[in-house]
Amino acid sequence: MTRKTNKKRIVKKESAKTSQTSLKSKKRLLFLMTVVVVLFVALAVKMGIVIFVQGDMLREKALIQQTRDLVVSAKRGSILDCNGNVLAQSANAETVVLRPSEVSKGNVDTIVQKLADMLGMDVEEVRKKATDEKKSEVWLKRQVDNAIADELRKLNLPGVYFTIDVKRYYPNGAFLTQTLGFTSVDGNGIEGLEAYLNKYLSGQNGKIISEADNKGRELPLSEKQYIAPVDGYNVVLTIDEVIQSFLEKSLEEAYLQQNAIGAWGIVMDPKTGGILAMGSCPDYDLNDPPRDDIEALTQLTRNKVITDVYEPGSTFKAVTCASALDSGAVTTDDTFDCSGSYPVDGQPIKCWRYPRGHGLQSLYEAVQNSCNVAFMKMGLAMGTETFYDYIYKFGFGQQTGITFPSDQGGIVMGEKYVRNSDLARIAFGQSIAVTPLQLISSFSAVVNGGFLYKPMLVKGITDSDGNYIKEYEPTVVSQPIKEETSATMRSILESVVTLGSGKNAYIEGYRVGGKTGTAQKYDEDGKVMTGKHIASFIGFAPADDPQIAVLIIVDEPNVAVDFGSIVAAPYVKNVLEESLQYMGVERDFEQVPQPESVEVPLVEGMDWESAVVILDEIGLKYLFNGVGQVDSQMPAPGTSVEKGTTVMLSMTMPGIEDLTGLIQVPDLSGMTIMEAAEKLKEHHLQLGIQGQGAAVYQEPKANEFVPEGTKVMVEFSSSVSTE
Repeated sequence: MTRKTNKKRIVKKESAKTSQTSLKSKKRLLFLMTVVVVLFVALAVKMGIVIFVQGDMLREKALIQQTRDLVVSAKRGSILDCNGNVLAQSANAETVVLRPSEVSKGNVDTIVQKLADMLGMDVEEVRKKATDEKKSEVWLKRQVDNAIADELRKLNLPGVYFTIDVKRYYPNGAFLTQTLGFTSVDGNGIEGLEAYLNKYLSGQNGKIISEADNKGRELPLSEKQYIAPVDGYNVVLTIDEVIQSFLEKSLEEAYLQQNAIGAWGIVMDPKTGGILAMGSCPDYDLNDPPRDDIEALTQLTRNKVITDVYEPGSTFKAVTCASALDSGAVTTDDTFDCSGSYPVDGQPIKCWRYPRGHGLQSLYEAVQNSCNVAFMKMGLAMGTETFYDYIYKFGFGQQTGITFPSDQGGIVMGEKYVRNSDLARIAFGQSIAVTPLQLISSFSAVVNGGFLYKPMLVKGITDSDGNYIKEYEPTVVSQPIKEETSATMRSILESVVTLGSGKNAYIEGYRVGGKTGTAQKYDEDGKVMTGKHIASFIGFAPADDPQIAVLIIVDEPNVAVDFGSIVAAPYVKNVLEESLQYMGVERDFEQVPQPESVEVPLVEGMDWESAVVILDEIGLKYLFNGVGQVDSQMPAPGTSVEKGTTVMLSMTMPGIEDLTGLIQVPDLSGMTIMEAAEKLKEHHLQLGIQGQGAAVYQEPKANEFVPEGTKVMVEFSSSVSTE
């Protein structure tokens, strides 16, 4: 009984062990199956990621490892003038490419020397690139002339390859410099229109694809795939290449002849706002910009006509007069009495002719004389609210919207801060800052019937076949004044040229109108710079039907007389006359007022007293610099000019001992008391002082001859005139 019972117990134990073993086996099997499933799922997920997520990237990597591609530069679009003349274009050049692994198979020294000689490169620089086997490919030199590239091809040097490149050319060199701008070696616009319209000009590069081994070497007999580049669009400007050449010639002459630090200019079609010419002097050759001198490059590339603000001085008076007439604050029947200054807010503000005045003047005469007092009265008669309304309608204090970078809005004092004294100064062109582009745009509105146009520099964007994909049309921004007011202003501004301060812009056979300006300059601390001015003249023609407007600004002319009527008006005259002839505008000798003309006499070699007598006899004015005899004169002898024209006389400069006891009084205008004292001391003269500030009047006058030791009475004032 006991034995049977033990057997049963043993059987049960063995059965339990078997069950436990079976259970463990099942668990192991389940675990293994789970691991297999997880691994399978993970593998499936990974394959899914590789195929569906990373597939494109891996295929691209494989393609890169298995192929080699050379970039084929797209041809950058051209920049054309309004008549289709090329101002900037791209031409095919070549880039020399090295594959060091292949160069090493040849005679490295010979290859390096030949490359250096033919490409004009340093031998060690070439050697460094040619032997750098860490790189499968390096660019040796870009934009190689095709002739040199062809000579290199004939040598069949190992590891030397070529790819098509594009080089930017500017056919006229130093021409429309600040407007066109230039590109980098890679063909991206850096300055000017090249940068601003880069998205249209740049195009899309192509490539040449070939098969390569694991070391990046091209496989022999492999197939090549060529993906053609997409060339950029062309840009058509409103600029006229011929008128631009007229302007640039005059700017260079003004810059050199007036010994200035710069000259700026702009020519506009007043009926559309289209810019026909624009430039600044000095400039540089666009084919060879001074890339190594960042400071010089920054200065030379700045388009001052658009980016720089300045006090316009008396040229702004055209806007003041038009606003006053249009608002009804004044009429052509009004008169203006000028005693030399006008009290505003308890302080006298001086006319440029102070201490003398212009006396009683009509409106026409006030503009002809550029009388500050008359314009102060016009501004005050309008009042701040009305005058400011016109200022904003004429576009001041806001960007013009021109298709060019760095479009400046100028500086207009906040209306709520304006006092009467500020308003009076704004009326004659102080206490307001404008860009030349703003000024000529507003001036065009004054004479074109009263419409302010958005300035146009770009006419449109075209494809290679000349079809416009984008075209710009003249856009009227506002109508500041009525047509009748504009007609009156044309008549007034024409009288400035025929009878007033703008006589040096008169052109025989053409009706010309305009306005002079001589503005003060400020230093970094905002203080008026003594003896430094910005002279300008803005003119238009024909006066009865304006076709063209020209503004020329001469920055800090270093001459005896720096009025805009002397140093800027003659150059505007040249641009107007040449442009009108080019445009086919015929002269009309019957309708155009004909001032009495005289021939400039020869006074060179004479002493100043004899020269003055001769010039007085025939009705010519004169200004001279220096003492002794007349060394040179301008205009030249024999030139036909109208009566009242000023002849500039440059005198020889003998020492004081050669003047037989008489001393010529120096010009002290604009000097401080200390500067005037030092100057007079140099000439053995004494100083008499009235007031403080800068010298505004002296007696005896400049250039008069007086005995040694004479006291020169000088009036000093903290108020500086604009003319």
